[in-house]
Amino acid sequence: MTKASSSLSKSTLSKVTVADHPLILHKLSRMRDVETGVKEFRELAGEISLLLAYEAMRDLETAPQTLSTPIETAEFPMLSGKKLALVAILRAGLIMADAIVQLVPAAKVGHIGLYRDPQTLKPVAYYSKLPQDIAERRVFVTDPMLATGGSAVAAIQTLKDAGAQTIKLMTILSVPEGITAVHAAHPDVEIVTAAIDTGLNDHGYIVPGLGDAGDRIYGTK
Repeated sequence: MTKASSSLSKSTLSKVTVADHPLILHKLSRMRDVETGVKEFRELAGEISLLLAYEAMRDLETAPQTLSTPIETAEFPMLSGKKLALVAILRAGLIMADAIVQLVPAAKVGHIGLYRDPQTLKPVAYYSKLPQDIAERRVFVTDPMLATGGSAVAAIQTLKDAGAQTIKLMTILSVPEGITAVHAAHPDVEIVTAAIDTGLNDHGYIVPGLGDAGDRIYGTK
């Protein structure tokens, strides 16, 4: 348990998975570096997203299916159960969803547009486009940064209002404040993250963090 995560309650931590694999930690450290350029930052974000998806989708259901290898016919596990949906919180969540869809190309992709008001730090919704059958799918929400938690809480509520029942939140960086906010509003939602940082500064940015993920992904600052 890290110093940051030690401030979280046991019930909250039970819904959080920190995927602290050495490969993830190395790539995340490269993302944190202020000298890392746009191209490499994007590539690293996508690579970490694939590794996070491996962990987040560990509990996908399988069922035996009879297949013929070049040697013999036997039963082998194949994915079963609910189909999947990836829902990106715009704009930064796109990089994660675009990477993960390589693993699950049959997954449908939705988008929820939210931005954080710089004065109130509250989320403001401006767009939502979800698969019509979202209620029948396991949903994985993608957003690189879980800071105040406002955007994640609002996005998850949008999904629930649309009928989604099984939801996981995937983030590259989180802080106790954001994790606590999500757990308080949606205690049923699991969070899979690469790291839990110390907290937030006066401007609501993750410390030590990696800066504004959207700006670094798209080179807009």
